[in-house]
Amino acid sequence: MNNILITGANGQLGHCLHDLCGNDPTSRYFYTDVAELDITDAQQVNAFVEKNNIDVIINAAGYTAVDKAESDVERCYLINRDATKILAEVSALHHCFFVHISTDYVFEGSEDKPHRPGDAINPQSVYGKSKAEGEAAIAEAGCHSVIIRTSWLYSEYGANFVKTMLRLGNEKTEIGVVADQLGGPTYAGDLAKAILVIVKNRRQFAGLHIYHFANKGKVSWCDFARQIMENAGLPCKVVPLKTSEYKTAARRPAFSVFDLSDIENDFGIEIPEWSESLKKCMQIIKNQ
Repeated sequence: MNNILITGANGQLGHCLHDLCGNDPTSRYFYTDVAELDITDAQQVNAFVEKNNIDVIINAAGYTAVDKAESDVERCYLINRDATKILAEVSALHHCFFVHISTDYVFEGSEDKPHRPGDAINPQSVYGKSKAEGEAAIAEAGCHSVIIRTSWLYSEYGANFVKTMLRLGNEKTEIGVVADQLGGPTYAGDLAKAILVIVKNRRQFAGLHIYHFANKGKVSWCDFARQIMENAGLPCKVVPLKTSEYKTAARRPAFSVFDLSDIENDFGIEIPEWSESLKKCMQIIKNQ
């Protein structure tokens, strides 16, 4: 029986993990958010892991308000760097396997070829820098761990781009969406499945490994929005904008496409195309 701690259980990925793990007889899951476990408190984390004999920690928690992070710097670093460091050090102390979710924002995003896990990083925002320092803290802790970088996460849970577009599509006849940023949308349900495959096969490797996960294919935010409108049968027109026309506090990577070959080859994971996973998620939203 594995004892598995999932942090950030109230977030998109946490909810999707809960959906997948609900009937798993081989493991005992501990779903926590800040009310149950303050991951910024080293003593509390250590006591929880020790008391519950935790074997695996999946850190689905994170400060993800990208624009707010530019002014809320201390809080962003507390969660994305300091809490990650605590979880990694506790994992090393208790010989836990640690899975941490990172982001495409660790890359500058000015390149035009898919990012490989070993490529040099150069974050351009407070959010990206805090996540990069979280990755560095894991490497320094020396725990048995996997970092999974993901991009453009959405699901049937919480607030995300898909839900925002559906709301706007029902309220407006025309919206403007950035067309010169390319990336790979990620359905949180697909990411959750990949995480569980990695956890199951964790004994096949040691040390720290970094993987990239998104749904297959690449798309602009504008065409992503258009596909959402088309799937929902909404007549709302999506007008392309340049990044320079849509000012945000944080700088976004212009190119956030991942090379997915490592995670596919090492674990035999079949990753769906982004358009197929979008249809699946939107059907779930429709039926809610």
